Amino acid sequence: MPKNTASVCSAIVELAEALRSADRVCVLTGAGISAESGVPTFRDAQTGLWAKYDPLELATPEAFAANPERVWDWYQYRREQVLQVNPNDGHRALAELAGIVPELTLVTQNVDGLHARAGSPDVIEFHGNLFVDRCFRSGDIVEGVPAGPLPYCSHCGAPIRPGVVWFGETIPQDALERAIAAAGGCEVFVSIGTAAEVYPAAGLIEQARGNRAVLAEINPQPTGAVGTGGIEIAATAVEALVPLANRLRAPRTLN
Repeated sequence: MPKNTASVCSAIVELAEALRSADRVCVLTGAGISAESGVPTFRDAQTGLWAKYDPLELATPEAFAANPERVWDWYQYRREQVLQVNPNDGHRALAELAGIVPELTLVTQNVDGLHARAGSPDVIEFHGNLFVDRCFRSGDIVEGVPAGPLPYCSHCGAPIRPGVVWFGETIPQDALERAIAAAGGCEVFVSIGTAAEVYPAAGLIEQARGNRAVLAEINPQPTGAVGTGGIEIAATAVEALVPLANRLRAPRTLN
C-alpha cells in the first residue's frame, strides 16, 4: 500500500470528481501498469541466453536486417514471457472506467496486449503489438504466422518481423493522430505508470495542458510531469485505479 495513504485517498477522490464531470478523458499508460502483472520492463527482460545482449542491439531495423533469426528468436522469447501473465486489477479497472466515462481514449506505450485482454476497447498502441506480425519489406500485417523459426512472407520472400515500433522508427501515423486528437480534446488527462519523458508520448500531456484539461499522474514516484495544480497519486496502478473505479461505480451521495 502507498506510504501516505491519506494523501493518496484525497488525490483519488479529487480525480474521481474530475472524472465525474468529464465527457472526454484521455489515459496514457506505460510499463508500470504491466509490471504489476509480472511483465518485465524492456531492459529487465534480458535473462538466460539473452543476458549478454543489450536490448538496443535487438530492437532496431538494422539489427533485424543483420541477424533476423536472432532478433526473431528474442521476440519469441518475449512473447512466451507475456503469455505467462494475465491482466491485473489495474488493467481491469481501466476497462471498467471505459464503460463509466462517456468517452475514454486509452493510449498505451506497452506492446503486451494486456489492456485488450482486460476488456479495454479500441486501444491506441503507440509502439505496436508484440503479437502482430509484419512483412519486413512491405510492413503489411501477416496473419497466421506459426510460432517457431523465422518465417518468410509468402508474397515477396522477405522475413517476417514482430509488429512493434523499434528504435529509429516512427509511431504509426494513425495512432499518433488519434492520440494527439484525444489528448488535445480531453477534459481530463491521466498518465499511469510512465515517466512520459520521451516524445511524442510526452507531447500528449502538453496537448492536454493546452486544452486546460485536468492533469493527473498515477505513479509510485511521481515525476512532476503534470506540473503545479495537477493531481499526483503516489501509488501503483492497481492501488489507485481499483478504489477509483469503486468510487465512480458507486452512486454519488448528497452531503
